[in-house]
Amino acid sequence: MSARNAILERLRQRADGPLSAPESDFAVVTERGWSPDERLARFEHWITSVHGEVIHATREDWCDVLARVLADKSVRRLSLGRDHPVAAEARQALANAEVELVDVDRDIESWQREQFESVDAGLTSIGGAIAETGSLWLWPTPDEPRLISLVPPIHIAVLDAETIEDTFFDVVERHGWANKMPTNALLISGPSKTADIEQTLAYGVHGPRELVVLIRHASQLTENL
Repeated sequence: MSARNAILERLRQRADGPLSAPESDFAVVTERGWSPDERLARFEHWITSVHGEVIHATREDWCDVLARVLADKSVRRLSLGRDHPVAAEARQALANAEVELVDVDRDIESWQREQFESVDAGLTSIGGAIAETGSLWLWPTPDEPRLISLVPPIHIAVLDAETIEDTFFDVVERHGWANKMPTNALLISGPSKTADIEQTLAYGVHGPRELVVLIRHASQLTENL
């Protein structure tokens, strides 16, 4: 039986309950058995291979690291949410910095043009990451709408190291996507890129030209990070 027919047959026979990973016919899609360090290394390898930038920090100093990133990249206007702990901590830390904080928890018509024309970067929290593909996943909310990760020239994503999982299937299962799927979910595997007919690659044409992943670690960083 072909892989396609096997999938269709399983769907026909399924009545209820969780959909488990297949045991035959094609590669297993779950439980790679990687350790946390292996997940982190694989995620960083794949996201940086497509021009993503990874910066490590601890839970205690990540706001200081963020401030340095903003200064190094000459960010003067930063769009971010308000209620999520990541946004709340960043707002407090940047209160006296030379960065204008652009509120996004308002009617989109009142700030859409501002977002497209004058914001230098957008800051978002991240639901987690996928080690196998080097991808981030996030669910936009009214507090952190999708435009702040898709429109500004620079997207700064704050990722907790312990939320990196092996595969996309693991993410879907562990977080119950089948039961509470949002109207919009984003998978981000690098900065925006496109190519013309001559295969000349360009970044930032249809979205952020830079993706900075700030990975927060619960404990002191080790020397090999």
